[in-house]
Amino acid sequence: MYENRIRGRYRSLEEMIQDNYGNSVFIIGTDSVPGGDINNAYRLGLSDGTYLFLKTNSVDNLNFFLTESGGLSALRSLKKIGVPEVLGTGIDKQRGISFLALEYIEGSPRTPSYWEKFGHQLAELHRAECQTYAAPESGGKIFGFYEDNYIGAAPQKNQPKKSWIDFYRECRLLPQITMAEKYFDITVRKKADRLLEHLDRYLREPEFPSLLHGDLWSGNMMCGEHGMPWIIDPAAYIGDFEADLAMTQLFGSQPERFYAAYNEVNPVDKAGYAQRKNLYHLYQLLNHLNLFGSMYLGSVVDIINMYAGV
Repeated sequence: MYENRIRGRYRSLEEMIQDNYGNSVFIIGTDSVPGGDINNAYRLGLSDGTYLFLKTNSVDNLNFFLTESGGLSALRSLKKIGVPEVLGTGIDKQRGISFLALEYIEGSPRTPSYWEKFGHQLAELHRAECQTYAAPESGGKIFGFYEDNYIGAAPQKNQPKKSWIDFYRECRLLPQITMAEKYFDITVRKKADRLLEHLDRYLREPEFPSLLHGDLWSGNMMCGEHGMPWIIDPAAYIGDFEADLAMTQLFGSQPERFYAAYNEVNPVDKAGYAQRKNLYHLYQLLNHLNLFGSMYLGSVVDIINMYAGV
C-alpha cells in the first residue's frame, strides 16, 4: 500500500536526525520561523551544516503531521514540481511535542521566469497519473485519497468516489454546510440543500483526475534557489484540477502569465471554468466561516444565492 512507502515515525528529534544524517550529527541551533496559525515552526541547524524545517504541535495532534506527510510524499513522488522531502514525523515525549521534519527550502526572490515555470509545472502535476493515491484496484477514474486529512485545522473527508460531482457534494460541501448550520437561517439552508441536490447542473465530470495540492493560496507557494517553484502545506487529494486553479484566485489572483503558462500545458475551458470557479471558492469560504467566524458569512451566502437563489 502507498502509506507504507511514507517515511517512518520517530520517538524523538534525535532519533530522526541520526537516522537521516548519522549518529554523529546533532542540533546546534533553533530559530523560530513563520509557520501559520496552527503549528509552531523552526529552522534547525545541525552540526554538519545542514538545516531542517520543523513543525511542532501538542502530542495529541500527531495526526496533523501524519496526514500532511502523506500529502507531501504523494505530490513529491510525481516529480513534476518542487515539494520538500519528508524526513520524518513522530512524538518526542521529552519535549512534549509531535513533529514533522522536512527538507529546508531557502526562500529566494522571484526570477523573471518564475511564474511561467510555476504554471507549466503545476499543469504537469495535474496531468500526471495519480490513481495509486486513491483506489488503484478500481481500474477506473477515482476521486478522493487513501486517507482523510485536514484543510487548515478542519477535518477533510476523502472517501474515494467514482464521480467527482458526488465526491464534491458528499466529501466537500455537505460536511462544511452541516458544520455551518448555526450561521444560516432557514432560507439560506434551503438554498444550500437545493444547491447540493442539483450540483450536477453546475459542475462537470473532468476528463481525467488530478492529484491536487488542495490549499493552493499564495502563502503555500514559494520561490527557491534559481527561481524554482515549490509548494508547501498541502491538503492533498485527487479531484478536478479546476479546484486548485480556483484556490489560486480566491484571495487575489496570481499574475496572468502564470495562468497563460498553465494553459499551454493543460488547456482550460475558460468559459466553463468561469461558471464553476465560485463553487470551488464556496468550499474554502465555508471552511473559513467554520474556523474563523461570521466575517465570511456574507461571501458564503452570496455564492449560495448565485447558484441556488431562484
